[in-house]
Amino acid sequence: MSVIPNRVKAMMDKSQSMSEDEKLYRYKGVLFPVLISPEENIVALECVEAKDNDVVLVAYPKCGFNWMLAVLRKIIAPLSTDKSELTLPPLLEFFGPELLQTLPRVPPPRLLGTHLHPDIMPPSFFNRKTKMLVVFRNPKDTAVSYYHFSNGNPVLASAKSWDQFCADFTDGDVPWGSYFDHALAWEKHIEDPSVMIITYEELKEDLGGSIKKVAEFFGYELADARIDAIAEDSTFSAMKKGSSDSHGKMANVIFRKGEIGDWRNHFSKAQSEQMDAAFEKHLAGTKLGARLKYDVYCQW
Repeated sequence: MSVIPNRVKAMMDKSQSMSEDEKLYRYKGVLFPVLISPEENIVALECVEAKDNDVVLVAYPKCGFNWMLAVLRKIIAPLSTDKSELTLPPLLEFFGPELLQTLPRVPPPRLLGTHLHPDIMPPSFFNRKTKMLVVFRNPKDTAVSYYHFSNGNPVLASAKSWDQFCADFTDGDVPWGSYFDHALAWEKHIEDPSVMIITYEELKEDLGGSIKKVAEFFGYELADARIDAIAEDSTFSAMKKGSSDSHGKMANVIFRKGEIGDWRNHFSKAQSEQMDAAFEKHLAGTKLGARLKYDVYCQW
C-alpha cells in the first residue's frame, strides 16, 4: 500500500486543473508550490514544538530526501508503536494548520522531514537542539534531477527548457530557493552536535557504513545483520523495484536514475563553467564545500 498520504494525493489531483503559471508563488522572495499556503502552512510551522526524540530529516530538493526517508523508516520501524506517521505528508510544509494540530499526539519517535531553509523551519528544532540529519548532493546532479522532477511532478511548474532551468537553478530562482543559500545556512551549523550532515555521494560510496553512522547519531544501536538488511533493501535498484507500491504514479518521477555524474549528459561546457563559478563564489573554502568533493564529482 502506498505511503503517500491522501492529503498529498489530493494536492496533486488539484494541481492538474491549474495552469503552469498558477502553480508557484513567492514568499519572502522565494518560490514555493502554491499548494503550500504561506499564510497557513509556513507561518503555522512557527508553533511546532519539537520533542527530544524526534527524528528530523532535512534536504534541499532532489538531494536524496526520499532515499533517506525510507532508510530512517527502516531504522525506527521496530521501535514504532504506531504507524500513523505513514499517513502524514513526508514534508512538514505540506501539513497545514489542521494536520499540525495532530502532531503532539503522534507517538515517538516522530519522523519529520522538510525541504525548508533553516531560517523558516520551526525554531523549536534549533532551540531544543533536536537531532537533525541534513542531506546534500553535488549541485550539478541536483540540478539535473530537479529539472526532471519538475517536469514530472504536477505540483510544480514544468521547466520551459533545460537551458532555462539550469540558469534559474544556478541563480537560485527555483522552488524552495537557492541551493547555495541552503548550503551556506547549514554551513553555520556544521559543527553543531545536534546536526549531522551527510552527502548523497557518501551514501552511494558506502551505504552500510552511512546507515550505521546515521543510526548511531539518532541513538539507535543496530546489529550488523540489521544494517546489512537495511542497506540491501535501500539500494536504488531495490527501492525503484518497490516504488510503484510505495509511491504510486510518482514512482518513476522520484526514482529516475539515482546516479552520480548524470549532469554530464545535460550540461554544456558553458553551463558547467557557470556552476563552477557559483560554487567557487559561495562554497569554496567551506567545510560543507569540502565534504561535497566538488573537484572529484563535478569536473568537466
